[in-house]
Amino acid sequence: MEEPDQEFTREILRKVRQIEIRSNRLVSEALAGSYHSAFKGQGIDFEEVREYQPGDEVRSIDWNVTAKMGFPFVKQYREERELTILLAIDVSKSTQWGSTHRSKRDKLAELGALLAFSANRNGDKIGLLLFSDQVEKFLPPAKGQKHVLRVLREILFHQNHGRGTDLNEGLRFLNRVMRRRAVVFLMSDFIIPEYDSEEETREDLFLKELATTRRKHDLVCCQVHDSMEKELPSVGRVIFEDSETGETKLINTSDKRFQSRYKTYTKDIQESFARQLRRRGIDNFEFSTSSDYAKTLQEFFNTRGNRIKR
Repeated sequence: MEEPDQEFTREILRKVRQIEIRSNRLVSEALAGSYHSAFKGQGIDFEEVREYQPGDEVRSIDWNVTAKMGFPFVKQYREERELTILLAIDVSKSTQWGSTHRSKRDKLAELGALLAFSANRNGDKIGLLLFSDQVEKFLPPAKGQKHVLRVLREILFHQNHGRGTDLNEGLRFLNRVMRRRAVVFLMSDFIIPEYDSEEETREDLFLKELATTRRKHDLVCCQVHDSMEKELPSVGRVIFEDSETGETKLINTSDKRFQSRYKTYTKDIQESFARQLRRRGIDNFEFSTSSDYAKTLQEFFNTRGNRIKR
């Protein structure tokens, strides 16, 4: 009989290989071009001067070379395409829940894998930050297939130290250690616990830290939800347990008034969160545990790419 650690290792390799194959196929078939066009490089490098051609910007004329040669030359620049991608993933207990066989963390792992393989295909660096109510794991950005596979293993199989959620803690760490500008994918269900007796709520603190991250980096919020979190099924009286605090509550899911209030409440929260992000110029997209996250990601890349071209 195999030792438990050998069985666990075998399971890790099997699951990593499955996601690697699927992600590479999706990158090849759908995402390669749209990923490239959705993000600008880190800056502009001077490449060469060439003779002026009709239609060139007058502002690009190199007057020193023009004076020496007696006819106009223009400066030509090349965009530095290499990006630094950081996956900042919420691995708190609330993300480990799912009403089907797929949890929110499973979906975040698959999305993270797709982004990591897209970055690797484009020659970009990829880093990883896992957090709950504390920083769980940090892998500095690096290149290469071996590094990408390590990133994927950590996303899938990291064993948590904390149970709760503190998005502020994750963002504070990110803002402290990431000195160079990066494209940050902040991946979470964005269920933010509330303080009972604080002047400033945890959401207020989170939005402040989010704004700081946005000033330093190109920030994208990726929000995952389970369908039952938006609309409860009518299955009678059910005991619900908070996965992070252990608190329980008996709820009659067949009560039509409660169902209506619950649906309105969750919709209002989502719309308010989306407004707060738009107000700060932060891109975001949302997907569920039952939706095609690859299609959602491609649509986001295409929309963003078209906006950058304009």
